[in-house]
Amino acid sequence: MNRILIILLFFVNISFAKEYKAVFDCSSRDMGYVASRMFLVERTMDMMKKDGADVKFAITIHGGCSPITSKNYDEIVKQEDLESAKQAQEQLKKLSTLGVDVVVCEISLNANTIDKSDVIEEAKISKNSFIETIAYQNSGYALMLFE
Repeated sequence: MNRILIILLFFVNISFAKEYKAVFDCSSRDMGYVASRMFLVERTMDMMKKDGADVKFAITIHGGCSPITSKNYDEIVKQEDLESAKQAQEQLKKLSTLGVDVVVCEISLNANTIDKSDVIEEAKISKNSFIETIAYQNSGYALMLFE
Protein backbone atom coordinates (compact mmCIF):
# COMPACT_ATOMS: atom_id res chain seq x y z
CA MET A 1 0.00 0.00 0.00
CA ASN A 2 2.83 2.41 0.83
CA ARG A 3 4.47 1.71 -2.54
CA ILE A 4 1.28 2.55 -4.38
CA LEU A 5 0.93 5.80 -2.45
CA ILE A 6 4.56 6.77 -3.18
CA ILE A 7 4.16 5.97 -6.88
CA LEU A 8 0.92 7.94 -7.03
CA LEU A 9 2.53 10.97 -5.35
CA PHE A 10 5.44 10.75 -7.78
CA PHE A 11 3.16 10.92 -10.82
CA VAL A 12 1.08 13.73 -9.31
CA ASN A 13 4.26 15.80 -8.79
CA ILE A 14 5.38 15.16 -12.35
CA SER A 15 2.03 16.30 -13.75
CA PHE A 16 2.36 19.65 -11.92
CA ALA A 17 5.97 20.25 -12.92
CA LYS A 18 5.84 22.48 -16.00
CA GLU A 19 8.68 23.51 -18.21
CA TYR A 20 8.24 25.92 -21.08
CA LYS A 21 10.96 26.29 -23.70
CA ALA A 22 10.62 28.58 -26.69
CA VAL A 23 12.88 30.24 -29.22
CA PHE A 24 11.56 33.51 -30.63
CA ASP A 25 12.92 34.11 -34.12
CA CYS A 26 12.97 37.79 -35.07
CA SER A 27 13.49 38.87 -38.66
CA SER A 28 11.00 41.74 -38.89
CA ARG A 29 12.23 45.21 -39.75
CA ASP A 30 9.05 46.76 -38.31
CA MET A 31 10.56 48.23 -35.15
CA GLY A 32 7.19 49.02 -33.56
CA TYR A 33 6.11 45.41 -33.98
CA VAL A 34 9.45 44.11 -32.68
CA ALA A 35 9.26 46.32 -29.59
CA SER A 36 5.72 45.13 -28.85
CA ARG A 37 6.77 41.48 -29.19
CA MET A 38 9.74 41.98 -26.85
CA PHE A 39 7.37 43.30 -24.18
CA LEU A 40 5.02 40.37 -24.83
CA VAL A 41 7.86 37.89 -24.28
CA GLU A 42 8.44 39.36 -20.82
CA ARG A 43 4.72 39.33 -19.96
CA THR A 44 4.49 35.71 -21.08
CA MET A 45 7.49 34.77 -18.92
CA ASP A 46 5.94 36.51 -15.92
CA MET A 47 2.64 34.68 -16.37
CA MET A 48 4.32 31.30 -16.62
CA LYS A 49 6.61 31.91 -13.66
CA LYS A 50 3.66 33.03 -11.50
CA ASP A 51 2.13 29.63 -12.23
CA GLY A 52 5.32 27.98 -10.95
CA ALA A 53 6.70 26.99 -14.33
CA ASP A 54 10.34 26.72 -15.32
CA VAL A 55 10.82 29.06 -18.29
CA LYS A 56 13.66 28.85 -20.78
CA PHE A 57 13.46 31.35 -23.62
CA ALA A 58 15.83 32.37 -26.39
CA ILE A 59 15.61 35.04 -29.07
CA THR A 60 17.40 34.60 -32.39
CA ILE A 61 17.80 37.78 -34.39
CA HIS A 62 18.52 38.17 -38.08
CA GLY A 63 17.50 40.12 -41.17
CA GLY A 64 15.76 43.44 -40.59
CA CYS A 65 15.64 42.88 -36.83
CA SER A 66 19.46 42.92 -36.51
CA PRO A 67 19.84 46.69 -35.97
CA ILE A 68 18.33 46.40 -32.46
CA THR A 69 21.53 44.63 -31.40
CA SER A 70 23.75 47.52 -32.52
CA LYS A 71 25.06 50.10 -30.07
CA ASN A 72 24.64 52.51 -33.00
CA TYR A 73 21.12 51.53 -34.11
CA ASP A 74 20.35 55.23 -34.51
CA GLU A 75 22.69 55.31 -37.51
CA ILE A 76 20.99 52.33 -39.17
CA VAL A 77 17.22 52.56 -38.69
CA LYS A 78 14.92 55.13 -40.22
CA GLN A 79 14.31 58.31 -38.24
CA GLU A 80 10.64 57.44 -37.70
CA ASP A 81 11.66 54.07 -36.21
CA LEU A 82 14.23 55.36 -33.71
CA GLU A 83 11.98 55.40 -30.63
CA SER A 84 10.67 51.90 -31.33
CA ALA A 85 14.19 50.60 -31.98
CA LYS A 86 15.31 52.12 -28.68
CA GLN A 87 12.41 50.46 -26.82
CA ALA A 88 13.11 47.12 -28.52
CA GLN A 89 16.79 47.24 -27.58
CA GLU A 90 16.09 48.26 -24.00
CA GLN A 91 13.60 45.43 -23.65
CA LEU A 92 16.03 42.99 -25.27
CA LYS A 93 18.65 43.95 -22.68
CA LYS A 94 16.12 43.49 -19.89
CA LEU A 95 15.13 40.06 -21.21
CA SER A 96 18.80 39.10 -21.18
CA THR A 97 19.02 39.98 -17.48
CA LEU A 98 15.96 37.76 -16.92
CA GLY A 99 17.83 34.79 -18.39
CA VAL A 100 16.71 34.90 -22.01
CA ASP A 101 19.44 33.84 -24.44
CA VAL A 102 19.94 36.51 -27.14
CA VAL A 103 21.61 35.42 -30.37
CA VAL A 104 22.29 37.59 -33.42
CA CYS A 105 23.29 36.30 -36.85
CA GLU A 106 26.73 37.32 -38.13
CA ILE A 107 25.51 37.06 -41.73
CA SER A 108 22.79 39.60 -40.95
CA LEU A 109 25.24 41.84 -39.13
CA ASN A 110 27.33 41.94 -42.30
CA ALA A 111 24.26 42.54 -44.49
CA ASN A 112 23.24 45.47 -42.25
CA THR A 113 26.83 46.81 -42.10
CA ILE A 114 27.01 46.31 -38.33
CA ASP A 115 30.52 45.70 -37.05
CA LYS A 116 30.82 42.92 -34.45
CA SER A 117 32.41 45.41 -32.05
CA ASP A 118 29.18 47.47 -32.19
CA VAL A 119 26.98 44.60 -30.96
CA ILE A 120 25.54 45.02 -27.47
CA GLU A 121 27.17 42.79 -24.88
CA GLU A 122 23.89 41.02 -24.11
CA ALA A 123 23.86 39.41 -27.57
CA LYS A 124 25.89 36.38 -28.54
CA ILE A 125 27.04 36.44 -32.17
CA SER A 126 26.33 33.29 -34.15
CA LYS A 127 27.85 32.60 -37.54
CA ASN A 128 24.33 31.69 -38.75
CA SER A 129 21.18 32.14 -36.65
CA PHE A 130 19.39 29.40 -38.59
CA ILE A 131 21.85 26.92 -37.08
CA GLU A 132 21.13 28.28 -33.60
CA THR A 133 17.37 28.18 -34.14
CA ILE A 134 17.53 24.59 -35.36
CA ALA A 135 19.66 23.63 -32.36
CA TYR A 136 17.12 25.16 -29.98
CA GLN A 137 14.31 23.32 -31.73
CA ASN A 138 16.25 20.05 -31.57
CA SER A 139 16.55 20.65 -27.81
CA GLY A 140 12.78 20.84 -27.44
CA TYR A 141 12.20 24.59 -27.81
CA ALA A 142 8.97 25.65 -29.53
CA LEU A 143 9.49 28.02 -32.47
CA MET A 144 7.76 31.41 -32.25
CA LEU A 145 8.16 33.80 -35.19
CA PHE A 146 8.42 37.61 -35.27
CA GLU A 147 7.89 38.21 -39.00
